[in-house]
Amino acid sequence: MTRAMSSGTYLVANKNSTADASESYRTLRTNIRFSAMGRSSKILLVTSAGSNEGKTTTATNLAVSYSQENKKVLLIDGNLRNPSLHNVFPRSNKRGLTDVLSGQCGLEAAVSTTVIANLSVLTAGTIPPNPSEILGSERMQELLNEVSAYYDVVLIDSPAALDVSDAQILGTMSDGVVLVAHQGKVTKEELKRVKRGMDHVNAHILGVVLNKA
Repeated sequence: MTRAMSSGTYLVANKNSTADASESYRTLRTNIRFSAMGRSSKILLVTSAGSNEGKTTTATNLAVSYSQENKKVLLIDGNLRNPSLHNVFPRSNKRGLTDVLSGQCGLEAAVSTTVIANLSVLTAGTIPPNPSEILGSERMQELLNEVSAYYDVVLIDSPAALDVSDAQILGTMSDGVVLVAHQGKVTKEELKRVKRGMDHVNAHILGVVLNKA
């Protein structure tokens, strides 16, 4: 069951730009640039080892932080099993990523603007029976190529990396992976397993965000 979340709960970077948490997201934005070390950092995947570690909160606030730099940002809900971005930015989830990939609607019809300047959202859309196959399709790569040509930054919120293979699949299509770790919840061995999995598919982990520290 998807837990309903208000935008105020998540978007501290927009709600209070002077808060310490907002500054932390700006610092994260800067650190990502340095971690890329000359590589492209336009398409970024945000994931975690397990569920409820704060990856969606991190992805949404990082998206806000980029948009405050006057960059055109697209936030994609790549969690096709338990999507939540349509609740964070209250809107219908009838048309989204899966509907674009399956040809049920065009990209322009599925992407929606938000009340935050420069920030657009592509929700997950219709829940499919085969999320991994859809995310790993050639059409998904084509879609990311298409949106990266229009937007300055593309952020993808994915399922937990140790739950399903979706994060690894999306990691191969991304310029970098931001790994969110909930202090006191995730173990070192779990983080090592995520790293081994990402290394196996040649996905590039930019760094770790320590949450709830």
